[in-house]
Amino acid sequence: MRVTLAVLFTVVATLVLSTSPALAAGTYSGLAYVYGADQFEDDWGNEGVLSTSTHTESNATCLWQDILWADGYLSASDIDGDFGAKTKAATIAWQTKKKLSDVDGVVGKETFGRADDGLREWDEDNGTLTLYYNGAYYQPTIKRQANGTYGFYVAGTDEYRLAGYDYRSCS
Repeated sequence: MRVTLAVLFTVVATLVLSTSPALAAGTYSGLAYVYGADQFEDDWGNEGVLSTSTHTESNATCLWQDILWADGYLSASDIDGDFGAKTKAATIAWQTKKKLSDVDGVVGKETFGRADDGLREWDEDNGTLTLYYNGAYYQPTIKRQANGTYGFYVAGTDEYRLAGYDYRSCS
């Protein structure tokens, strides 16, 4: 009986320890949208991952490409919600310029967290914050809705999109 229980315990422990959770929408936050609460200056440090293999085609990627455009690493026509080789190269250049420890072309906690350092408040109306990213070349408008979800205007347009991880409508 002891041997049977020991074997059963070993099997259960192995299954529990080796089973990884399914990839959540926002990877770290588990939410379907880029999200924030309280002070906007630290909203994005738990966001991500965006890369050539995770949330590759998404509105969250469009938001990130808006940041890269604002800092001069992409053109407005490159904002398509597809995290391909060009977005990866631009991300590496951005990470290098910002002196991040992870210069890998992946937008994770550190990269998103550094990007939110560039957010500035423009206005607040009924709990919706209108912000802008203070880029080196452009200042795209970004909104945090009263429910905490982030949205953005596609560079150089009046097209407003929510920054979702699981769909793309900004191409």
